[in-house]
Amino acid sequence: MELDGWLSQRLDKTKEAGLYRKFRTMNTAPLPEMLIDGKRQIVFSSNNYLGLANDRRLVYAAETILHEFGVGSSGLRLTTGHTNWHQKLEEKIADFKQTEAALLFSSGFLANVGVLSSLPEKWDVILSDQLNHASIIDGCRLSKADTVIYNHIDMDDLEAKLIETQSYQRRFIVTDGVFSMDGTIAPLDQMISLAKQYQAYVIVDDAHATGVLGENGRGTSELFGIHPDVVIGTLSKAIGTEGGFVAGSKVLIDFLLNHARTFIFQTAMPPSICASSYAALEIIENSNENRQRLLSNVKKIKISLTEMGYSVKGDITPIIPVIIGDPQKAVIFAEKLLENGIYAPAIRPPTVPIGESRIRLTVTSDHSLKEIEYLLECFHFIGKELNMIQ
Repeated sequence: MELDGWLSQRLDKTKEAGLYRKFRTMNTAPLPEMLIDGKRQIVFSSNNYLGLANDRRLVYAAETILHEFGVGSSGLRLTTGHTNWHQKLEEKIADFKQTEAALLFSSGFLANVGVLSSLPEKWDVILSDQLNHASIIDGCRLSKADTVIYNHIDMDDLEAKLIETQSYQRRFIVTDGVFSMDGTIAPLDQMISLAKQYQAYVIVDDAHATGVLGENGRGTSELFGIHPDVVIGTLSKAIGTEGGFVAGSKVLIDFLLNHARTFIFQTAMPPSICASSYAALEIIENSNENRQRLLSNVKKIKISLTEMGYSVKGDITPIIPVIIGDPQKAVIFAEKLLENGIYAPAIRPPTVPIGESRIRLTVTSDHSLKEIEYLLECFHFIGKELNMIQ
C-alpha cells in the first residue's frame, strides 16, 4: 500500500474514535473576543492569562528593538545569537524567580526536554507525576535515567516510590507546578519535605503558575514559600510572549549551557521578544491588579458551573476543566458552544485519559462580567439540551 493510502486508513480510525483535529484560523489579535474562521467568538481557550499578549507596552518594546536588531537572531546563542537583551532578560527572570541565574530556551517544551535529557545520568531515576506535560514525558524518554510514575499529586505514593528506588545513584522528582489539563496545583511544600528526607532533587515546570500564583505572581515556589532545585517556565502564557527558561543556581545554568542539546543547537529567540518579555515581567512585578481580576473571574466560573451540576476539576487556577467523558459528546458540546459564539475546543485522548474528554476553559483577566455570564448561560442551556445537567 502507498504511504498516503496507509495514512488515510489511520486517519479514518482517528475520525471514527472522535479524535480528529483540525486548525481554526485566528484573524485578530489575542483578545477575549476574536474573529475565528470569519466569525466573532468569545475565546475561553487562551493561555494569555493576564492579557499581556496584546498589551501596547509589550508591542512598543518589541517594535523598538526590532528597528535596532532586526527580525531574527541569526544563530545559536553560542555563535551569533546572543545579545544584551538575552542577558538582560535572563537577569530579570532570575531576579523574578529569586534564583542565582537563569537560561533562556526557545520554548518551554525545549527547556523541559533539555533539562531532563541532560541532568539525570544512567543509574539515576526520575520520579514523574502521572499527569505531567508531554514535554516532561518526552524529556524522560530521552534521558539515560529510568523513569518511575507516581499517582497524580499523591504524596503517599511518591514516598513509597522514593523508598522503592533507594538503590539508584540519584533521584529526581519532576512535576508540573500547575497541571495544564486538570488545573491542579502540585503540593510542593510536601514534595520538598520528602525530597529532603530521601535525598532527592526537585524539578518544577511552572509554566501555568508563573505570573499567576503567589503574592507577587512568582509562581508555585512563592505560593508555598519553597525553593526547588530546578525551576522551568515559559514566556508564552501569562507573560504573553514566546520562549522558555530554566532558573536555578549558577552552576546549574552553566551546566545546561554546556550540556543541554535543546539549548546548544537551537536558534536563539529574537531580541525583540526578549525586550517584550522583559517589559511584561516589569508589569507583573509592579501591579497585581490583573492577577486579582483573573482569580476573581476563575472563582465565579468554577462556583457557578459546580452549582449547575457539572464535574469541574482543578484548584483556583485559570484552567477550568469541565468533564464531559465521551470524546464525541465533548466535540458536540464544543460545536454547540461555537454556534453560540464561544470558542472553547474539546480536549480528548491522548491529551487526557480515556473517559475524561472535556471542555477545558481557560480564563483571562480581560474577560468581562458580561462575557462570563454569557458563557455560564450557554453552559446551562447546552447542558440541559444534552441531558448532562438537571
